[in-house]
Amino acid sequence: MSGLDIARLDSSAADFESRFTRLIGRHQAEDEAVVARAQSIVEQVRREGDTALVRLTAELDRREVASVADLEVPRSQMQAALDALPAAARQALEDSAARLRDYAERQRLHEWRYADEHGNELGQVVRPLACVGVYAPGGKAAYPSTVLMNSVPAQVAGVEQIVLVSPAPGGELNPMVLAAAALAGVHRMFTIGGAQAVAALAWGTDAVPCVDKIVGPGNAYVAAAKRIVFGRVGIESIAGPSEVLVLADGRSDPAWAAMDLFAQAEHDEAARAILISPDAGFLDRVHEAAAQALAAQPRRQIIAASLAAEGALIKVRDMDEAVALSNRIAPEHLELAVDEPDDLLPHIQHAGAIFMGAYTPESFGDYCAGPNHVLPTGRTARFSSPLGVYDFQKRLSLIKASPQGMRALAPTVAEMARGEGLEAHARSAELRSEDR
Repeated sequence: MSGLDIARLDSSAADFESRFTRLIGRHQAEDEAVVARAQSIVEQVRREGDTALVRLTAELDRREVASVADLEVPRSQMQAALDALPAAARQALEDSAARLRDYAERQRLHEWRYADEHGNELGQVVRPLACVGVYAPGGKAAYPSTVLMNSVPAQVAGVEQIVLVSPAPGGELNPMVLAAAALAGVHRMFTIGGAQAVAALAWGTDAVPCVDKIVGPGNAYVAAAKRIVFGRVGIESIAGPSEVLVLADGRSDPAWAAMDLFAQAEHDEAARAILISPDAGFLDRVHEAAAQALAAQPRRQIIAASLAAEGALIKVRDMDEAVALSNRIAPEHLELAVDEPDDLLPHIQHAGAIFMGAYTPESFGDYCAGPNHVLPTGRTARFSSPLGVYDFQKRLSLIKASPQGMRALAPTVAEMARGEGLEAHARSAELRSEDR
């Protein structure tokens, strides 16, 4: 097989475990130089504010501006970009936003209250975050879909101020990004990116407001900066390179599977695309289809580099073993390209999003399926979830004691408190239970 360099693994081979472990273990270590540079940038912005933003924009984005005010995009400009879009492009954005909003409306956290047997009232109050920062990449490609995916749920949650940051290297603004910002209800937009944008949102400057939470994917410097500022502000996730895992029974079109691998690999050279199947012949046909289709791809160099560095075609004994490997990978995107995906679903433990059946490509979820495309990467699907409305809401516990309830439960409070050596805690409850 020639024309395309991609690793071939076989679960029955003696070296499979070591090769598979190395494959899924990549991307785990941070580049120390990246972390150090991000730390330096964050500190510059924290100390110098807008002055640092102007300097770093000139240095990193090749843009000379007099002040940060020159980096803010007026809402009128966002709306003008939306109004000027060709009809088909505007319709696509509107359809995507509507489907995303429809799905997001079902994710709202709800308030509830109940009374226990002592008449105490207990419950949950829900409040939206006041101000959130949305990061949208703008380097190798611009992503209006990311603007929608991060902003529409915040809008549904009732966030008062949505602040979008997206780099514009050389001063070039993508009209669909601006249009998406208008459609998604972005309140303020700044054309800054990288670690400096994250720092500005976390600490605030004279021009850029301080936010409560930062969401959205970015490059390695953005990810490092998000780790640095976590705790100062909320962070929805530390996104790594994007990834897709396709589990195939061998009955679907190999050209579909090849293009699904391409669709992931074309993001960047660090993206990961893996296909697992018990059918060796199917893997051969996918490899051949991919080799034939590569030359026609505009981003073929990125695709080829990604598949060579991070891709794999894996032969397994059966679909049970495929599912077991999938759970070890915990992929961001999982395609179940099988005749009966519902039969596999109960056994899938870890995935950001599950695409059911061969007719459901990952690209559908990227743009207009409805669920969010901001998903856990790098095996973090083992413990985290897709971005949603709940990420822009806070839960507040509600506790209202009745006089009889306090009398009934004060002994429990006192016993627990004294067990921890906290006498004032005990007396605080006991005083309310004594006759006055």
